[in-house]
Amino acid sequence: MSSSKHSQELRRLARSVLQPGFVGTKAPDWVLRDISDGLTSVVLFARNIVSTEQVARLTDQLRAENPELIVAIDEEAGDVTRIESSTGATRPGNFALGTVDDADLTASVAHDLGRQLRAAGISLDYAPSVDVNSNPDNPIIGVRSFGTEAALVSRHAAAWIRGLQSAGVAACAKHFPGHGDVAVDSHHGLPSYDADLDEIAAQALPPFRAAVAAGVGAIMSGHLLVPAHDPHLPATLSPRILHDLLRKEIGFDGLIVTDAIEMGAVADRHGLGGAAVKAVAAGADAVCVGGENAEESTVALLTDALADATSRGELTEERLTEAADRVRSFAAWSHRLGQDVPVDPVLGDIGFVAARRALHTHGPDGALPLTAAPHVVELVPPTNLAIGNETPWGVAAPLRERLPGTTFVRLQHRRLAARPEILAQHALTPATGRPLVVVVRDAARHTWMGRALADLTTARPDAVVVEMGLPSDSLPGAVRIFTHGATAASGVAAAEVLAHGRPARPA
Repeated sequence: MSSSKHSQELRRLARSVLQPGFVGTKAPDWVLRDISDGLTSVVLFARNIVSTEQVARLTDQLRAENPELIVAIDEEAGDVTRIESSTGATRPGNFALGTVDDADLTASVAHDLGRQLRAAGISLDYAPSVDVNSNPDNPIIGVRSFGTEAALVSRHAAAWIRGLQSAGVAACAKHFPGHGDVAVDSHHGLPSYDADLDEIAAQALPPFRAAVAAGVGAIMSGHLLVPAHDPHLPATLSPRILHDLLRKEIGFDGLIVTDAIEMGAVADRHGLGGAAVKAVAAGADAVCVGGENAEESTVALLTDALADATSRGELTEERLTEAADRVRSFAAWSHRLGQDVPVDPVLGDIGFVAARRALHTHGPDGALPLTAAPHVVELVPPTNLAIGNETPWGVAAPLRERLPGTTFVRLQHRRLAARPEILAQHALTPATGRPLVVVVRDAARHTWMGRALADLTTARPDAVVVEMGLPSDSLPGAVRIFTHGATAASGVAAAEVLAHGRPARPA
């Protein structure tokens, strides 16, 4: 083989292991060209989505170049939603499902989501998160986890995977070997999971073992340091974790895909190209990129980095070929998975049923429903990069539909810090003579929010407090409502209880 032909083949192999994003609701010309030149996967984000029908047209356009193209999406349902980013998710997330603890319900919600994704032409979902949220101060997982106990997370991970894949969409368990016991957001820095081997085996790994037993198609690596297994390299870049632990010990033979390679935990130290090379060398088969770096130049950079590293011997051609073969094998399997299930875009209301079942109310009998239209104060925390800023959440909007005359204000830390008097002017004064509802999201994790909530409930001991994040036993309020997530479905469930004293009955 001539050197130029060999170089072209290396670039084609390199391109085939990438899972890039792009901008637009139609496929850019460069994406279509790259598919014809070996690109085997793409990933969609909220910026690519207007409706299920529009996404179906987009995926048809993409698959005209390759019928077995892997079209992935980062759709967890719950707080992290792409397919419903403009409206908020009509299905509760993992923590709400774990709170109900009905595995059949979890499977039904995931199957319902899978039907929607399948109708849109999506073949791989980067979900579920099977991290055990054992650290309540975790800034990145929280309600994305099914819960704090490994056994509970394991059974719901398996149910979610079976539900999604029964609808014809491949699941991807994340973030291996477990991102639940960290205190740093890997979008910005390198978290460390400092447990010993026995604790990791008992706490973090069981959900991944359950996912493998349930037939999960893919597993996503986490960008975190796990010193007990590898004191030097984060999991995504560690052969000890990806090959020795995941492949050999756990026995997973499906697709290993990286978390977004541009995240600070790996890219800040190694650069995009360096991180991609190290990930594939360590045992990753596919490199996800494009949540933030979604340009043609990024794909070219990564293609060059992988091909050049192979030419230099830094990455063996055998390992790159193995990764490319596994991607192609997964593409064929996920294509068959979708072909075996009829497209059924008609969705049920199982998400609202689940959100109602997940809602818990604490307070004296007869305190609800509200006796008049309230003033609603929503205290808004910053969100991490996994959660779209454009995704609406809260209780005020659905409550206004049920109690006309409801007023509301949304307050953020920066605004309150600059003008503390706003709390009295915009939160307390408009609630004079009427009910006050205060909506928070992870109040226990945000000092400013806890302080504002304490001020409001001290001035108004009769306030109703709705917590849409992780619940806290110390939450004040005459009545406390826990939704276990901030989805649109959860907001509707809370509004129903506030307005009517009970959730709506299923139709």
